[in-house]
Order: sequence, then structure tokens, then C-alpha cells
Amino acid sequence: MYGDRETAQRILTESGDTWAVVGLSSNPSRAAYGVAAVLQRFGKRVVPVHPKAETVHGEQGYASLADIPFPVDVVDVFVNSSLAGAVADEAVAAGAKAVWFQLGVVDEEAYARTRAAGLDMVMDRCPAIEIPHLPARP
Repeated sequence: MYGDRETAQRILTESGDTWAVVGLSSNPSRAAYGVAAVLQRFGKRVVPVHPKAETVHGEQGYASLADIPFPVDVVDVFVNSSLAGAVADEAVAAGAKAVWFQLGVVDEEAYARTRAAGLDMVMDRCPAIEIPHLPARP
């Protein structure tokens, strides 16, 4: 409903390889930690975005999207739905190509704004679940 499998696959294969993961900390019991590891195994550069700005999976963390000193292709959002819309707006402002709201993260107004700004977006989906469904890469 909030981005079909085709859009999810396009984000994973065509939107670029630098993914800012908002809500990613060094806590291995959090879903973001495991999903970020899957993204790395899939060849993505994972940039942690968390108020603590911790280094996670070998990548320097940043306190906010605005603090990242290089372009980000996709913003993967692991925050409460009530906070996610602001993150989507920051992703648009930062020049990202796509926004991905994780399972359970839904903000229909943010989805509409982000799509209207020309970005691909999916909500309530997980890239770690979508990656195994991708067509084989040559």
C-alpha cells in the first residue's frame, strides 16, 4: 500500500549505495543493528544517524542527517512514526533519492510530501526482508 515491491526493489538496486540509517546505535538487540548488517552484506555503505553519533559496523555515526558531510542516497528510518515525518523532510532537504520507513513506521502525510518532492518511498517494509526477493544480479 505504501510502496509496492517494485518500488522497494528499485530503491535497493537503483537508488545508490549510501544509506543513512536513522535510529542506528551500537545496541545489537535493536532491529536497526541487524538490518544495517544485512544492508552492508548486500554492498551498501551504512551511515549511522543517532543522537549519540556512535560508530556502528565500522562506520562513523552522525547526530543528524544534516551533520553528514557527504551525499546520502537513501534514508532508512527506524524511529517512532510520530518522529518519522520530520526525518523524511530532512531527507528531502539533504538531497536523498529515496526514503524507507521500516516495519511499523507509517506517516501518510510524510509519504505524500516525500513522493511530491520526487523521491521514491516505501513505508512499513524492511529491506532485509525484501533483499532475498530481488532478481539475481549478473
